[in-house]
Amino acid sequence: MRLCLTILALLSFGLPAAKSDVRNCVCELTQPETATIRACSLCVEADKHPASEPYFLLKDSNPTKPNRWLALPRASLDGSSPLARMSAEERLALWTLAVNKAKELWGDSWSVAMNGDISRSQCHLHLHIGKLLENQEPENSPDSKRSVGVYITSLADLPAIADGTGLWLHPEGNRFHLHLGEQATETVLMR
Repeated sequence: MRLCLTILALLSFGLPAAKSDVRNCVCELTQPETATIRACSLCVEADKHPASEPYFLLKDSNPTKPNRWLALPRASLDGSSPLARMSAEERLALWTLAVNKAKELWGDSWSVAMNGDISRSQCHLHLHIGKLLENQEPENSPDSKRSVGVYITSLADLPAIADGTGLWLHPEGNRFHLHLGEQATETVLMR
């Protein structure tokens, strides 16, 4: 009996990840039911902020992620490939806000990650801010499915991903090491 309950608990713990695909999300903030849908909770939160505040920071409310922060645009960019629907200036402002908070919290040990469309559990675009876990680079883990990455010198060089994948970046000297083409990217961050 105890084993069955343990298995059921583990299966139910994994369920949210299986339902994470937000490509067809339609959070309708004029409908009260939207406030009760977990996938729409960041849309509801963003709507609470004034239009004069185009980007904001939010402490992650997930109790299993006590060290995480989120950076969000106030504008609704729900569904697939949200970065591709932002202007270069808007993307730069969002990434700059996230990186500045990451540096404030973690010095040179930070990372900022955005999950791909299939791995996001929230419709509203958000960037995860946290401490980079050790040994996340593929060369440090031979069985890693992580992307090798490219170096960029400016946040303005970050791409407007339109293929539904995610990305993560971290500092590497006076550059940024950018990893592209992954889905579940926030796993590189300390919970």
